[in-house]
Amino acid sequence: MQRFIRCVCLMLVLAAGSCGIAKAQRALTWDEVKARLESDNPTLLADKLNIDESKAQEITAFLRPNPNVGLSTDGIQVAPYKGHWLPLTGTQLVPSINYLYERQHKRELRLESAKNGTLIAESSHADLGRTLLFNLRSAFVSTLQAKAVLQLAKDNIAYYDHVLDISRDRFQAGDIAQIDLDRLELQRVQYESDVQTAEVNLRTAKIQLLTLLNDRTPIEQFDVAGPFDLNDQLLPRDEFRKIALDTRPDLKAAIEAVDKAQTDHNLAVANGSTDPTFGTWYSYNPAFNNVWGRYTLGASVSIPLRIFDRNQGEKLRTQLDIDRNEKLLEAARAQVFSDVDSAYAMVNSNVILLQPYKTKYLKQAVRVRETVFFAYQHGGASLLDFLNAQSDYRTVELSYLNLIGSYLMAASQMNLAVGREVIQ
Repeated sequence: MQRFIRCVCLMLVLAAGSCGIAKAQRALTWDEVKARLESDNPTLLADKLNIDESKAQEITAFLRPNPNVGLSTDGIQVAPYKGHWLPLTGTQLVPSINYLYERQHKRELRLESAKNGTLIAESSHADLGRTLLFNLRSAFVSTLQAKAVLQLAKDNIAYYDHVLDISRDRFQAGDIAQIDLDRLELQRVQYESDVQTAEVNLRTAKIQLLTLLNDRTPIEQFDVAGPFDLNDQLLPRDEFRKIALDTRPDLKAAIEAVDKAQTDHNLAVANGSTDPTFGTWYSYNPAFNNVWGRYTLGASVSIPLRIFDRNQGEKLRTQLDIDRNEKLLEAARAQVFSDVDSAYAMVNSNVILLQPYKTKYLKQAVRVRETVFFAYQHGGASLLDFLNAQSDYRTVELSYLNLIGSYLMAASQMNLAVGREVIQ
């Protein structure tokens, strides 16, 4: 009995320890979140199978034509011979085999076209990963921003509660009127609302992250961590353009589509050529007058006359497809420049707006609030002056956090435009 009780206690301790570990789950960094996306996102995993399917088509494209085996019969008796009906007496079996010989490197061109299709599938998969990575980064930044805003809201309400405690002491001492205390306490509703709104935004951002990661972890046990700040080291715009031209997977897919279209046209031209069919057979016919001709081998060559069908339509279609893909390539290249230029303008604008906040506005907001609060405590400032100073501080701090979020979102947009992470 005592042993049973010990086992039960041990299991309860282990269960409690495991629950404690689950509740204290470590916050994930950006690199860890990104790795989870690549390994767990169902959309990305499903799209990756397209590459495997395309590689399977390479096997099909390089297969040789199958030979044909035939068996014919001759010499079946169709009328009585000298009053006897022996239909199978003189029957001869003639086995034969024939094979279609493909000319003009058709098989090699089919393989090349299939390989080009695999390259396009790989680039398209990389482009899907680029888009999902942008969505993941946006949700990650939104989570960091919501955490920062929530912390600011909690700090503001804690600071305001400190002000209320001091004001209640002053009211008890007869230093301020009841109406001033009431106005201060009513103002606390705004800070409570800020906390609740920030908590909802944080939960929403975490839900988006968990959805992209295909993770069923409870929201309360899921957290991320990372820098939520400005990096004002920005490369010249032309550098971003150059990186984008070398990296963007959708641009690579457009280039590969042109190559595939050219290969398909060459294949269409080759398919317009004539492919002969070679055949051979063996027969045994003892009815020949030539005693050496009983065992015979035969050969044949069948050449289709391509008088009407020379694959003209497919040749024209593939030639037009080359022109179409070349124009799509130019459009994709123009889109790359447009994306980079737009993202650069957004990043640069946010950097310009954030610099005075870091160097001046944040410090000024804190200094003004503390100065006015000190003056209000000692009767040198009115309640309205203090509320205005507190409101200005809250506005400046919140604007700064929102600008940081906008900057990081713009940086994510730049990474999307370039095709890889150039701004962390």
